[in-house]
Amino acid sequence: MAKRKSIEIPGFKHQNPIPVASRIGNLLMSSVTSGVDPGTRNLPPELTRQIANLFAHIKATVEAAGGTPDDIIKITFWMKDPANGRAAINEEWVKMFPDPDSRPARHTQHLAGDGPSQISCDFVAVLG
Repeated sequence: MAKRKSIEIPGFKHQNPIPVASRIGNLLMSSVTSGVDPGTRNLPPELTRQIANLFAHIKATVEAAGGTPDDIIKITFWMKDPANGRAAINEEWVKMFPDPDSRPARHTQHLAGDGPSQISCDFVAVLG
């Protein structure tokens, strides 16, 4: 059986002792990913910047594990305002996944809490 391997990326790190993602064999599962600016713990106030950062972290994570965004099978998003925020996700979504016949599954849920984060996600990838 393949051993579990922690995946880390430059510019994004959790405060708790958990990796950015974990891989066993060809299965990759991320921890929760936020929209902080790369290299800092600063969270931009604008939703569009948080989403752009989030997608950059997703791409960097899957690539650090040896894959590409094409290997992502599902992304779950948590948003403060899902009804109005989906359009902002869609803009980055079609950039990362331009082929409508080959996109991951997606689910968007409400993000509870009063903090400044407007969006977070986790994802699953099957690396080829």
